[in-house]
Amino acid sequence: MDFQMLLQQNCFSKDAVKRQQAAEILEKDYGCEINCLEMDETVRFAHHGRNCIVIASKLSKGVVIFQNVTIGSNQKFNKKTNQWENLGNPVIGRNVVIADGAKILGPIIIGDNSTVAAGAIVTKDVPANSIVYGVNQVRPRDANYDLIFHDSMPSREKNIKGCQDVIERFKQF
Repeated sequence: MDFQMLLQQNCFSKDAVKRQQAAEILEKDYGCEINCLEMDETVRFAHHGRNCIVIASKLSKGVVIFQNVTIGSNQKFNKKTNQWENLGNPVIGRNVVIADGAKILGPIIIGDNSTVAAGAIVTKDVPANSIVYGVNQVRPRDANYDLIFHDSMPSREKNIKGCQDVIERFKQF
């Protein structure tokens, strides 16, 4: 069974046994764990969700998640009050792109049409139409550009040409 079929079964099957079987194969074959209270069927995982841990409250329509992404809790136990604090997992808004190695933690919201940059660590709400990078660094997104992902991705030939150009630049470096 391929990644897409496993994803569908893990996230949307009504049969608990089939969901569990798919979850086990996803973890074994892809290093991927996905557990969301709500997940739109249009959510996509680049590179077959390799090494992604996604424990979210909600993944909205059009979300794209690249490899090595972690989405999960950031809870803590208060010994004085004997209570857990900061409970809940992230909500990822519509058309959000989450780049390689990003970490999104806690009961936070990533607003619609935002991009979470490679390696970003996010523990605070992010407004819609933003780019978040570094550790909780946010700036407005330029509406004229899609970063990292767009439905019409460049052809293999264009990617190879880009790599060759960088190699040529390296030779002159």
